[in-house]
Amino acid sequence: FRVAIVSKSFEGKTDRTEDWYGTQYKQEAISDEVIKASSLFLLLIQKWQNADLNGKFKLPMKNEFIPTNFEILPLEKDATQYPALVKDTAMSKLWFKQDDKFFLPKACLNFEFFSPFAYVDPLHCNMAYLYLELLKDSLNEYAYAAELAGLNYDLQNTIYGMYLSVKGYNDKQHILLKKIIEKMATFEIDEKRFEIIKEAYMRSLNNFRAEQPHQHAMYYLRLLMTEVAWTKDELKEALDDVTLPRLKAFIAQLLSRLHIEALLHGNITKQAALGIMQMVEDTLIEHAHTKPLLPSQLVRYREVQLPDRGWFVYQQRNEVHNNCGIEIYYQTDMQSTSENMFLELFCQIISEPCFNTLRTQEQLGYIVFSGPRRANGIQGLRFIIQSEKPPHYLESRVEAFLKTMEKCIEDMTEEAFQKHIQALAIRRLDKPKKLSAECAKYWGEIISQQYNFDRDNIEVAYLKTLTKDDIIQFYRVLLAIDAPRRHKVSVHVLAREMDSCPVVGEFPCQNDVNLAPAPPLPQPSVIENMTEFKRSLPLFPLVKPHINFMAAKL
Repeated sequence: FRVAIVSKSFEGKTDRTEDWYGTQYKQEAISDEVIKASSLFLLLIQKWQNADLNGKFKLPMKNEFIPTNFEILPLEKDATQYPALVKDTAMSKLWFKQDDKFFLPKACLNFEFFSPFAYVDPLHCNMAYLYLELLKDSLNEYAYAAELAGLNYDLQNTIYGMYLSVKGYNDKQHILLKKIIEKMATFEIDEKRFEIIKEAYMRSLNNFRAEQPHQHAMYYLRLLMTEVAWTKDELKEALDDVTLPRLKAFIAQLLSRLHIEALLHGNITKQAALGIMQMVEDTLIEHAHTKPLLPSQLVRYREVQLPDRGWFVYQQRNEVHNNCGIEIYYQTDMQSTSENMFLELFCQIISEPCFNTLRTQEQLGYIVFSGPRRANGIQGLRFIIQSEKPPHYLESRVEAFLKTMEKCIEDMTEEAFQKHIQALAIRRLDKPKKLSAECAKYWGEIISQQYNFDRDNIEVAYLKTLTKDDIIQFYRVLLAIDAPRRHKVSVHVLAREMDSCPVVGEFPCQNDVNLAPAPPLPQPSVIENMTEFKRSLPLFPLVKPHINFMAAKL
C-alpha cells in the first residue's frame, strides 16, 4: 500500500532527491499507531486483503496480426518485370507482380469490385457510400489491432463499384483480407449507426458549399466533361430516400453480380496470389451468392468531345468566399504515346513562366497552376487560378500569357529546349522509393484500363525524338487563339458578393503598360444547362488497352 501526497507545504521537509529529474521527496513508513488510530485505514486494508481479482484489469486479447515470418521469398523462375495476368475468368482478372526491387516482407493487395449498380443514379451512389462507411465503422476495433501490427486497409466507393486495398507485412495479410470480405458479404446494419453516419454524410454534402472557389471550378469541370456524374444537390435530394430496408436490399443487389480486378504485388508467390484471389471469390459466392457480370456490363464512362474552334463558358457562384476561381481547359486529344509527350513537354516548358508571370509578376492570386488534365483516357492543358479579380479578367490574362509562349518557344535555343526534355525525362524515369508507390503506378494503369506498365520507358524514348518545331506545331494546331483544332471550356466561379460577371471582356491596356496585351477573344457559348450541353456533343471512344489480352492469358 502506497500513499503519495504532493503539496507546497512540504517544501523544506524533504530529505531525498530523485535521480533522473532531480525531484525532491521524502519517504517514510506509516506507523502502526497511525494505522490503528484510523478506522478508515483499517477498513480499507481489510477490504484489500480479502479482495477478489478485478475482471476489468486484464491483458489485451492476443493480436493475431503480429507477423512472425519475415522471410524474403526467392524470386520465382518465371518472375516478370511488370505485372502479369495470371487469371482471367468471367468472375475475375488477377494481375501479379513479385517484388524484385525493395525486398521487404511486405505486399500490396488492390481490388476493384466492379458493379453497374454502384453509380446508376444518385440514390444508388448514396447507398454505396453509406454501405462502405458503415462497414468501415464496424471494422474499426478489428482494424486497429491490424494497424498496430503494421497492416492497413482502405475501402472506398467509386463510380464503378468498390475499391479495397490491404497493405503492410505480408505474413498475416490474408487474415485481415478474409475478415473484410466476410464482413462485406454478411454485413448486418446497426440502426443507430446508420442514422449517425447518414447524418454525417448529409453534413459533408452541405459543407461542399464552403469549399474553396478553385475546388468548385474543378468540380464543375468534371461534371461538364464526364459522361455520367451526379451533382452534390442531386445526391442531397436522393439521400432522403435512403432507408434501412432499402439499403439492406441494395447491398444484396450490389453483391449479387460483380467483376473483380486485382493487383497483388510484393513479397508473395504466384501460387499464394492465386489462393488469395480464390479465397475472395469463394467467400463472396458462399455468403452473398455472387455471380459474374456479363462482358457487356463492363462498361466505362467516356469523355465529352468538344468541337473544333469551340469555346464554352459555365458560371456559378461560391456562396461563402470572396475570391473567384477559374479553370480553363484546352482539350487536346485521346491519350497515346505521342500525344502524352507533346502535352507533357509543353506543360514542362510553360510551367515556370506561367507561375512567374501570372502569380509573381501580375499577382493574380495565391493559387496559380498549369498542367495536364487527364480523365477517361482524354487529356488537355488546364489553368487553375483563385483570385480577387473577376474571372473574365483572369481569362484574358491566361490567353495573353499563352500567346507569349509561341514566341518564347520560337526564340528558345536548342540547348534550352534539350534541358526541358532532360528535366521531363528525369522526372518520368525517377524510380518509386517505396513498394506502395510502385504498386500505385501499376494500379493506375489497371483502373484506367490501359495496362501500359512500361509507359515511362516507352514515352521517354519517344520524348527524346521531339523537336522544337514539333512543339510549335502542337501549339499552333491545338492551343493558339486561331488554332483549327482548339477545344476550350472555361468554368468561372464568382465570388460571394458578385451579382454578375460578363463571360468575356476587353482589357486593351490591362491597367498596366508592362503587361502583355491580351488577344481579342471570340464570344463564347454560355452553358445554361449541363445536361443539354452534354447531350448536344459526341463522346470520345475509350482508349484501347496497350496489351493483347488473348496473348496475355496463360
